[in-house]
Amino acid sequence: MLLGPRVQSQRSIIIQAPRTDREILRATRPFMKELRWRSWVHVAVAVGVLAGLLALTTLDMHWAGRVGCGLLAALATVRLFVLYHDHQHGAILRRSLAAKVVMGAYGMLTLSPGSPWNRSHNYHHANNSKILGSSIGSYPIMTTEAYARASRKDRLLYAAARHPLTILFGYLTVFLYGMCMRPFATNPKLHWDCAVALALHGALVALLAVVDPAALLFTVGIPMFVSSAIGAYLFYAQHNFPEVKLKARSDWTHSFASLNSSSFMALGPLGRWFTANIGYHHVHHLNPRIPFYRLPEAMAAIPELQSPGRTSLSFRQIYRCLRLKLWDPERNCMVTFRGTP
Repeated sequence: MLLGPRVQSQRSIIIQAPRTDREILRATRPFMKELRWRSWVHVAVAVGVLAGLLALTTLDMHWAGRVGCGLLAALATVRLFVLYHDHQHGAILRRSLAAKVVMGAYGMLTLSPGSPWNRSHNYHHANNSKILGSSIGSYPIMTTEAYARASRKDRLLYAAARHPLTILFGYLTVFLYGMCMRPFATNPKLHWDCAVALALHGALVALLAVVDPAALLFTVGIPMFVSSAIGAYLFYAQHNFPEVKLKARSDWTHSFASLNSSSFMALGPLGRWFTANIGYHHVHHLNPRIPFYRLPEAMAAIPELQSPGRTSLSFRQIYRCLRLKLWDPERNCMVTFRGTP
């Protein structure tokens, strides 16, 4: 019996070596290109929405309606803050005098003046996920060993800095004190804009307290309190989540910090709009010059960005993030004060 030629199909398997930090960063560069008109449209819409909602809070209507408008104004404030954050990074409207004026005024009015924000936030980007030295511009992180050796006073201060009430009252703790009062007291010459922000904010509060106390509550109090709490929590959860990984300074790399120490927050379309895609935080940390509206595009195109640690705004996920207190080097994870992962 004659057998015909046997044809065998073979699959060639190509195993690619992991890309280097420089190669991953290079892959993000096409997404740095800003569409200037699009940035201006986003800024104009955000300013318009916020101004309109604040105007509605001053109308003579039922208090529930004014509270609702104040809460929506808080969400709009969060969006505009992320645009301000992008502008400070040079991701949108770089070298635009008009944008500098608009964003500078916004920073002053929201107790986020440029000098302390840039100093602390740039340090945060350069040191995020380092076991030692990462607390400037971020929530402090102690190792289990360092906490065990710390004095009672240092333990109390550390616990207070990471306490949920500190996040909830971010208007007072993070912005009024942390972003304005403390920097000005530390270096008045360098942080003169903190004094301006405090003076403007104090004058506005005093004026409304005399002229229209209700507007002080609905137009300033609710929007500032709620937006500050949301912003403080978003920043916390972006770097304090169950899958977070930290490194010693000697082993630290920029891409490791971006891909393993910055979370992706899964939100719906409305949540993504109000937070201006800040949930794509691992992408932002890899390259902070990518405009916020191109972050989803970058994540979809770059394989290394598609398996981040994830969080959400569900009660379960918020609880899981808030309970984390210390870094355990032996287990390579964040744990509670009781040592539970």
